Amino acid sequence: MGTTPTRVVSQSGTGLRQNSPAGGRAIRIARPKVAVDTVLFAVESGRLRCYLVQLKRGALEGKWAFPGGLVRFGELLDEAARRELLASTGVNDPYLEQLFSFGDPSRDPRAHVVSVAYMALIDDPRLAVTHSSKYGAGGWFEVSSLPGLAYDHELVARYALGRLKSKLEYTNVACRLLPAVFSFAELEELYSLILDRHIDRRNFRRRILGMGLLERTSAQRRGSHRPAALYRFLTRDPQTVEML
Repeated sequence: MGTTPTRVVSQSGTGLRQNSPAGGRAIRIARPKVAVDTVLFAVESGRLRCYLVQLKRGALEGKWAFPGGLVRFGELLDEAARRELLASTGVNDPYLEQLFSFGDPSRDPRAHVVSVAYMALIDDPRLAVTHSSKYGAGGWFEVSSLPGLAYDHELVARYALGRLKSKLEYTNVACRLLPAVFSFAELEELYSLILDRHIDRRNFRRRILGMGLLERTSAQRRGSHRPAALYRFLTRDPQTVEML
């Protein structure tokens, strides 16, 4: 009675090497690479913007893209996204959420790369400064007028914007795009800006204040009109709530 030969599979580089049970030639099986790309949003001068970096090498040199890179062996996806975002923009500890996986084999002209896309939010665009040597430049671009993007990042941008809009309606994620204290008018403007529609100010104010998400601070903002009361979120941790 014969025995079933054992197949030995060893990992090497970006593929797997299968050793023949009879000691024959090893067969290398190619595997896709895994990357992370992050759409970083912030509000600046009354506009929703996202951060782009300019590629400086390869067939796509000069094109703009979202910050990202390959996942290291043994690294969690969230860790990779945070590492790449920090290395590319200097942004540390943003709100970060996984969006979707993009796996078209032709999305990267250099290799078959599956990208796991993320959305990140910060309340101060000045926190992002490109200092990574792998990029030629970096900067904020208005979401409604992005330049031509590398890879499939135009699709990634649309997906990220759709997610942000939907999250505004059923979570408190708006707090991660606002400073620690803000006027109620700024909160209303944020919703109107991102959702791209008119917000009924009276109903919106009554609903939000009735939910107990905000507390009024003792501070006021003075300008040409009467002083505006300033509020803050009771918690900036993610919560599922019926905002609209």
